[in-house]
Amino acid sequence: MSPSPAESPAQRTHPSKLFVEVTTHCNLGCAMCVKQTKHHGMTEGVMAEETFSALAPAFPHLETLILNGIGEPLLHPQLEAFIRKAKELMPATGWVGFQSNGLLMNEDRAASLVKAGLDRICISMDAASPETFRRLREGGEVGDIERAFRALTAARTAYPSSRLEIGIEFVVMRDNIRELPEALRWAARRGATFAIVTQLIPYDEAHVSLVAYDCSTDAAVALFDEWKQIADHEGIDLGRYREVAFRFSRNLEEQRIVDFVNRMKEHALSRNIFFNLEKLLMRDDGWFTEAAGIFDEARTVAEEEGLDLQLPELVPKEKRCCEFVEGGGAFISWDGNVHPCYFLWHRYHCHVQGWNQMVQPRSFGSVTLRGINDVWNDRGFREFRESVLLYDYPHCLSCTLAPCDYVQAEEFEQDCHIRPEPCGSCLWCMGVFQCLR
Repeated sequence: MSPSPAESPAQRTHPSKLFVEVTTHCNLGCAMCVKQTKHHGMTEGVMAEETFSALAPAFPHLETLILNGIGEPLLHPQLEAFIRKAKELMPATGWVGFQSNGLLMNEDRAASLVKAGLDRICISMDAASPETFRRLREGGEVGDIERAFRALTAARTAYPSSRLEIGIEFVVMRDNIRELPEALRWAARRGATFAIVTQLIPYDEAHVSLVAYDCSTDAAVALFDEWKQIADHEGIDLGRYREVAFRFSRNLEEQRIVDFVNRMKEHALSRNIFFNLEKLLMRDDGWFTEAAGIFDEARTVAEEEGLDLQLPELVPKEKRCCEFVEGGGAFISWDGNVHPCYFLWHRYHCHVQGWNQMVQPRSFGSVTLRGINDVWNDRGFREFRESVLLYDYPHCLSCTLAPCDYVQAEEFEQDCHIRPEPCGSCLWCMGVFQCLR
């Protein structure tokens, strides 16, 4: 029975998208990867044929099947068999794809993947210059990517019935963002039709300085800019607020500053906008002006080259949208455990909000023990999705009390809204991070 028009994918009796981790092994040692940190909880493994076969009941309803997680999919010896099995059962409009570093791609492998029915492949490419690429992708070379593109375009040409689309994923950092426009042009001229650009997830504290996104939301920045103009007009130096805010005795000018900020806070509260004044006062406006200009240049290149470009937000969105839950997604680890999203797929430490946070995986069952549709319709999983879509959780990014004991707990139990989902500290739903989906 077809779902009613008003029924969202999250409410259906089956997942609409599956993200399947075929292996956690990798043949590169990229500095920004979670596996290069000391405290990650990844367990190395390869998905068994029986585990993948247990997903088959979901295939006839799938819009999308993504065959990667933490690891390089091309290392799995049965990757083509998995693609073929899924394509036989999926709707004609459904597609199968994965992201790859491209090192193992040659003409034979490309032809094998195309014949199996691969629809989309996204090659990691974080720089156009060999020097920068080599530094970011330890063990890789730009030449490896060029060879992968040649093999894939040749296979696509050799099999005219193929729907294969080739793209790149570019992880934006402060030290590589200026190479983005040229990387897009380079890829488009070698056969790429799409590009996914994402912000860096700082799994290591040393990478926090490389983050290119803002530490405040778009609504908070807009409100602050509005009040900065008023402050300039009234001759109030907001930069002195931190200096005078906690003084027991203030002169008239200092009291004007404090009163002005209190008015601004009341205005933010009336509009239900969360903001951290200290972060806003320290904001590097020059950097974000430059970064926005680079993104504009990237859009121009994409338009000139006919490239479908997905750019991330430079400033996180106040209005949140979990595309994983709203899109009806389920994430399957190599061992068969079922998770709701990228954020809660694995155990790791990260510094996304600027502080050290321990993230625990959230599993709702295993397809090695129960059917995929049974796990999807499990009461706990359904209630989780329903709760997430209420978007009734805190804005940890803008909270003046963060990091608090709730989000820094080794075992997360609840947030300050008494919600059991740790979504308040997730930036995926704020447009900052992107992936093949």
